[in-house]
Amino acid sequence: MIEANNLKQLVQLMVDNDLTELDLHDEKQQVTIKRASKTMAPVMHAAPMQYAAPMAMAAPAPTPTAGGAPAAPAAAPASDAGLIAIESPMVGTFYSAANPDSPPFAAVGATITPATVVCLIEAMKVFNEIKAEKAGKIERVLVKNGEAVEFGQKLFLVRP
Repeated sequence: MIEANNLKQLVQLMVDNDLTELDLHDEKQQVTIKRASKTMAPVMHAAPMQYAAPMAMAAPAPTPTAGGAPAAPAAAPASDAGLIAIESPMVGTFYSAANPDSPPFAAVGATITPATVVCLIEAMKVFNEIKAEKAGKIERVLVKNGEAVEFGQKLFLVRP
C-alpha cells in the first residue's frame, strides 16, 4: 500500500506539471491518479447537445396578504394526489432528449420502468443519463428543456 506522504508528493507533482492522469506500477503495486483540469476534454455519455443553458432565475417573493403576512404557498392540485416524483440526483442542466432533433426520453403519457432513461443532466460538461428508478406512467413534466435544476428538485410526476 502506498504511504500517504508519497501519495501527497505524487499529487503535488501532478499539480506542478499540470498533469491530469498518472499511472505507476511495478511488480508489487499499481497506482493510478486522475484529476480534473480546466482544459480537460469533456467525457460524453451521450450525443453532444446544441443547447444554450438559460440563466437561473430567482423565485418571486411571496406577496403579502391584507394582514401584512406573506401568503401561504399554493397547495398542489388535487390531481397530483397519489403521484410520486422523480427527483434530480445532482445540480446541472436538464435535457429532455439526446439532441434537438430527437424525441424526448419521457413524455407525458409514457409508461416507464425503473431502468427507463427519462432525461439527461449535464454537470461539468458531462452528460449523465437519469433513470426513472420508479415504474408507472408519466403524468407531468415539471422542468423545461435547458433549465437549470438543483439536487432533489422534482423533475417528473409519475402515477404508479
